[in-house]
Order: sequence, then structure tokens, then C-alpha cells
Amino acid sequence: MNYEQFAYLYDHLMKDAPYDDWLTFTETKLQTYLPEGNELLDVGCGTGELLIRLTKKGYQTTGVDLSSEMLVVARDKLEANNLQVPLFEQDMRSLDGLGQFDAILTYCDSLNYLTSIEDVQVAFSSFHKSLKDKGLLILDVHSCYKMDQIFAGQLFADDEEEVSYIWKAFEGEFPHSIEHDLTFFVRNEDETYTRYEEFHQQRTYSIDEYKQCLEDAGFSVEEISADFGNKVTETSERIFFVARKK
Repeated sequence: MNYEQFAYLYDHLMKDAPYDDWLTFTETKLQTYLPEGNELLDVGCGTGELLIRLTKKGYQTTGVDLSSEMLVVARDKLEANNLQVPLFEQDMRSLDGLGQFDAILTYCDSLNYLTSIEDVQVAFSSFHKSLKDKGLLILDVHSCYKMDQIFAGQLFADDEEEVSYIWKAFEGEFPHSIEHDLTFFVRNEDETYTRYEEFHQQRTYSIDEYKQCLEDAGFSVEEISADFGNKVTETSERIFFVARKK
């Protein structure tokens, strides 16, 4: 699958993603905890949807993603919007050489692709090094409830004329882990369909485990909330952390 096809499928799958909610959440937390913060690093920036929104708001942004294909698409989107944003292909566990930022953002469950708590710890230490003194780390992750009760054993499907998909979610081998098996059917110009397959693994951890990793990496946890600013409950699906570099 070439990058144009993959990005098209990714953006189709993410067409209802709450990018505007992430933007509002980010601006609210920056105004609350770091009103002068303007230099932002988006880790796991994907095809650049949030980067475009942040840059249009006047923030000085930089994007990082592990996928070179995603970054090519993000660059094309930025250029189409007449925006210039530095983009880097790097692992979130090693952000050396990028400089330091006022705030680091990592949303859309990017951290859930780290399948060991040791890797989470390494990533948090990497973020700490890449932040200015008193800088902010703002992130979200899937809750244990979402992984265990909503994803596990579920089948999701979407049947549209141009793109259809079947998304199967299986319980993984580790606690609170999921294996995603996605099959796409993309319509060709001759009205035949081409099949593409994607496989993803994700894992999450308890709020206490994330909090401990943040503190061990040198952060003070300023706020924990759920689902874009709500109180955490047993059925919360997305957990947000705001942490400050000590």
C-alpha cells in the first residue's frame, strides 16, 4: 500500500475524530497553566489535522511521527493550507535533537501503541528532556474500561460507496490490550474494489500507573480528567493528563 492510499484510508477511518475538541482542550489548558506558551510539539501528529488547526491559531508548531508516509501526507496538507511546519520522523521514546518546547501534546491514543510500561516510562523521560523549564505535557490515553468493555470482542463496520471497512477488535495477550484487525475495500475507477489490510496493537494502563510514570520522569501531575475535561468515572473512555516539568 503506498502512502496516498494509506493516508486516504486513515483519514477516512478518522473522519469523525474530535480534532476540534482536542484543539479547544489544548488552548484551555495552555491558558490555564502556561498562558505564555507558544512553541508546541505534536507527538504522533499523523496526517497533520491538529497541526493545521494549531498553526492557524498562531502557535509555533512542530510535528513528530514514527511513520514517514504519514508525514509526507501531513506536509502536503500543510502546503495546501500555505503553512510551514517542521516535521520529523522520530520515535517518541527518543526525541533528541529537536530542541525544547513550551508544551508537548500527544493525543489520539498515540501512547497506547507502547505495549510495555517500561516504554511508557522511557517516552515520558524523553518528553521531559524536550520541554523547557516548567513546560507542560498534555496527553490522552484509552481507559482500561474502553479497552476491556468497549473494544474487546467487538466488530465495527462502515459500508460506503467509495470505501468500506470491517474492523475487528480482539483481546490481546497483555492486560488491557487490544489487537485491531482492519480490512478496507476501496473502489477503483473501473468500479472494482481493492482490498487492504491493517493490523494494530494497543495497550493501556491504570491511571495510577501513568501517574507514577509521570512522577518518576520528573513531572508534577497538575490535572487528570476524562473525555475532554469531565470528571473521571468508571465508564470514562478517554483519560487526559496535564503534567508540568519540575
